[in-house]
Amino acid sequence: RTCDQLRCTACDFRVALFNDYSWHQSCDYLFFRNNMPELSKLRAKLVKKKGARAYACQCSWRSLEELTDLQTEQQLRWVCGKH
Repeated sequence: RTCDQLRCTACDFRVALFNDYSWHQSCDYLFFRNNMPELSKLRAKLVKKKGARAYACQCSWRSLEELTDLQTEQQLRWVCGKH
């Protein structure tokens, strides 16, 4: 089941998610560090992609097109923020 309340334990930010978008390949750490959580600034690097979902906190980001088990993503520090 997908969680829409993810929180990053590394930067202590809520993980933002954008349905039907993916992150542009030029995204880097400084882009998110400087622009999170301002949606108006984040839109500059969001690319419309049906069926995808873009996730980001202040220190990490992912674009996914299928269900993914976060426990296999060792570098991510995202946990369920409880419902």
